[in-house]
Amino acid sequence: MTTAVQQPPAPTPAAESRWLVAARSRELGIAALIVLVFLVTTAYNHDFARPHSIQQLLTGASLIALLGVGETMVIVTRNVDLSVGSTLGLSAYVVGDLFKHQHIPVWSGFVIGVLVGLLIGTVNGFVIAVLRVPSLVVTLAMLYVVRGIDSLIVNGQTIDPDAIPNAFTAVGYKDVLGIPWLAVIVALIVAFFGYAMRSFRSNRDLYAIGSNPAAAELAGIPAGRRVFTAFVISGLLSGLAGALFLSLHAQIDNSGGSGYELNVVAAVVVGGVAIFGGSGTVVGAALGAVLLNTIDQALVASRISSFWSEAIAGGLLIAAIAADRALSLRTARSLRRREGAHREL
Repeated sequence: MTTAVQQPPAPTPAAESRWLVAARSRELGIAALIVLVFLVTTAYNHDFARPHSIQQLLTGASLIALLGVGETMVIVTRNVDLSVGSTLGLSAYVVGDLFKHQHIPVWSGFVIGVLVGLLIGTVNGFVIAVLRVPSLVVTLAMLYVVRGIDSLIVNGQTIDPDAIPNAFTAVGYKDVLGIPWLAVIVALIVAFFGYAMRSFRSNRDLYAIGSNPAAAELAGIPAGRRVFTAFVISGLLSGLAGALFLSLHAQIDNSGGSGYELNVVAAVVVGGVAIFGGSGTVVGAALGAVLLNTIDQALVASRISSFWSEAIAGGLLIAAIAADRALSLRTARSLRRREGAHREL
């Protein structure tokens, strides 16, 4: 006589969606904090709520949010891309230099910017995914390599506004129904990748890789290919951000994009993307960029030293990392208790 072995119960839909619920709650919390900062600052300085001020808030956060999309895809796989700022700077200068000396068509400026970023992202992805060199080392080295190349190309020169076509700079300063074109473009990109990360299997694999790389490999997920693709997309979006940076500022030198990499990582982590990988959304990263820029502008409007902007951003970054770590430990304990209960059955 054989005894039937009782199988552990299948995970419930509520258990499967716990990360999604947590992500949504983080996004709502960030959105509420943005509104709170905005209202408090407006009460102190009514000019903060003027349409022009709101446009500046959206424009200032747009490029960080765009870079945050690619950074999110990388960080959820337990990697990091520190070359996004230097890639932006090189892309912007290459496009500006071609406008100045080759008089290329306006549309090709964006294509060339994307191609510059695509090349850098491909090199990053190959070294990290194929040669298996840690991403922190590779992208930090790439940051300095690209900065060096940028300095050699620039050679102390500056691309002035009169070299950039008006139709190109219009993308940076014009608006539609009071919303800057730059913010509209970035919002569409965030919406697309937000949908893709939630709906496409290849993008959902990124979360599996970040949650447990060994288990992802055993499950047949092509981890190397997915990580390579994430870095390629990050580079591509950084190149596009470079072209948009040039359209916004209409000038560029070898300092373009300096320090952006740290701002992007801060915005992404504050936006709910776990620095240890496995969870987070591009929408949350974009909201993190808006929050940090709102705080920065609020301090300016309140005539408070800009030092506090960096201090607050650092504090929020530490708090976000601590919260993610606490959540992951709590989840691990919960899973261990559940496994123990299944064994007893």
